[in-house]
Amino acid sequence: MSKRVALYAGSFDPYTNGHHAIVRKACALFDEVVVLIGVNIGKHRATDAQGMRAAIQEALDAEGLNARAEIHTGLIADYCAAHGIRYHVRGLRNAADYAYEENLAQVNARLNPGLETLYLRGDDATLSSSVVRELMAFGHDVAAFVPQSVYTIMKNQEL
Repeated sequence: MSKRVALYAGSFDPYTNGHHAIVRKACALFDEVVVLIGVNIGKHRATDAQGMRAAIQEALDAEGLNARAEIHTGLIADYCAAHGIRYHVRGLRNAADYAYEENLAQVNARLNPGLETLYLRGDDATLSSSVVRELMAFGHDVAAFVPQSVYTIMKNQEL
């Protein structure tokens, strides 16, 4: 039987505890989960992608999760096709997330008909990368919202 691999992609700028909770859920369902930092070359990142990849990997390893962190600058559908990944996991916090994600899932299905998008329910509808960045910009401690390894690089980059 072939290994069941799922992809969980996002900008992860930064990777939050909400993202980590989705990865935990996906790891319980799949043999391996690839946490893919999608880098949009047209956008400025608040956190360095290489540093974030290392921090995510550290968080995954700290819990012994069957997951690995990677970086990609192209389309998700193409990455999955090139790596034989048939499942794309997405986290949903609310109905607005569903509407947005469903449009992307339909585009990905056209580009890669073998790719199935699966939605996992997020545990905290208020937690997002942009909220974490904004709280930190206004001097609030965000340690409770991100894995320790991510917090460390965020503090070092003085976001």
